[in-house]
Amino acid sequence: MTKLSVNINKIATIRNARGGSEPNVALAAVNCEKFGAEGITVHPRPDERHIRYADVYELKDLVKTEFNIEGYPSKDFIKLVTDVKPHQVTLVPDPPEALTSNAGWDTVKHEEFLSEVIAEFKSHNIRTSIFVDTNLANIEGAVATGTDRIELYTEPYAANYSKDRDAAIAEFVIAAKRAYELKLGINAGHDLSLENLEFFSKSIPNLDEVSIGHALISDALYYGLENTVQMYKRLLVK
Repeated sequence: MTKLSVNINKIATIRNARGGSEPNVALAAVNCEKFGAEGITVHPRPDERHIRYADVYELKDLVKTEFNIEGYPSKDFIKLVTDVKPHQVTLVPDPPEALTSNAGWDTVKHEEFLSEVIAEFKSHNIRTSIFVDTNLANIEGAVATGTDRIELYTEPYAANYSKDRDAAIAEFVIAAKRAYELKLGINAGHDLSLENLEFFSKSIPNLDEVSIGHALISDALYYGLENTVQMYKRLLVK
């Protein structure tokens, strides 16, 4: 069964809108685990507009499942990750001003940089993953960096799902098969939802983990957090 990692950034966004401490980000993470999530994901950005670095340090000893920190590997980010030592770090090529992640790495162009960063994380026994698109050159290039996994950037799939789901998934199936041949673990994330997750999960072989935030937290406003986590988990049963 593919693991569900819940991205709790949007919980922090709501908290930060009022400048107080509610909703409680740490409690939300603990509850997601209690309700069945196999992991917690956070994506701290330099302006701390949602998850703050202080949140990440607090979560270090609270998360009992798999803790995944994702973000651009700046010096501050690298220090944060090596201090916290999560189970996994996911490298995303988004600049500080990006509203959300909107592209994967060019692993060929950035091979040297990624290799150095990944070597640093692996020296701390942290599993590494690289955010990539379905371009086979970038998947093959990921191998040279020494990463353990890739995370497929699924926004193009989500955007085209309602038009033609078979066409939308086709490149992702090819990419996942190639990644598996290269002995890379396979994660996925971005705009996966109750509408499109089940088809994605059943179509992609050897899918280790999905990271879902915006859609899941939005659905929790209607269905409740416990029920929503369970709804998403049921869609991941092969």
